[in-house]
Amino acid sequence: MGKLFLVPTPVGNLEDITLRALRLLKEADFVMAEDTRTSRILLNHYEIKNRLIPFHKFNEHQQVAHYVEMIAAAKSAVLISDAGTPGISDPGYLLVKHCISNDIEVECLPGATAFVPALINSGFASDRFCFEGFLPQKKGRQKRIEALRDEDRTMIFYESPYRLIKALEQFGGVFGNERMVCVSREISKLHEENFRGSITEAIVHFTETGVKGEIVIVVEGAKNADRMHDDNDF
Repeated sequence: MGKLFLVPTPVGNLEDITLRALRLLKEADFVMAEDTRTSRILLNHYEIKNRLIPFHKFNEHQQVAHYVEMIAAAKSAVLISDAGTPGISDPGYLLVKHCISNDIEVECLPGATAFVPALINSGFASDRFCFEGFLPQKKGRQKRIEALRDEDRTMIFYESPYRLIKALEQFGGVFGNERMVCVSREISKLHEENFRGSITEAIVHFTETGVKGEIVIVVEGAKNADRMHDDNDF
């Protein structure tokens, strides 16, 4: 019976990968990749020559049983996404669920994911937080935001650069334009930016400068008089 390894890959800087991850990418019988072209760049950088198999959201549901059979017949298989940890706003959950149902061992390596550095860089409370990933593009988007109106935990969202201004405007309409946010883009890359300010200030800044790169929005939680946070109370 084979084993599935979920291997995080760099969100930007190609040096942000563990030695164990590189070893598994070399030793696995095959590597399942969200985009084989993107993953080939990483593997070529480290001179890894292994078989890459497409595994993405467009074939995940139709082919999951076939992939499970392949993993079961192999000694080991690796799943990677374009960047970060598979299963976090990327394909992977369904494959893991089916592997577990078929008694195939699954192991996820610790490693890169975009929301953790964005959360820490924000300076907002990180003892409790709410990860929302990508909001729906159309149907249900406003309803999801309104459901978070009274959320007192720090909130984290992934967003396309093309929808950043829209997202900030929608947040302002529900949370109030003075709510503090931190918008992180191009994490670990040459032009990394962490903009901290009110929602209004963020809208002005990115309207003037433009928006490029991968985006993580961290929103300060609602003020709650019943919750008194003490940094010395663990």
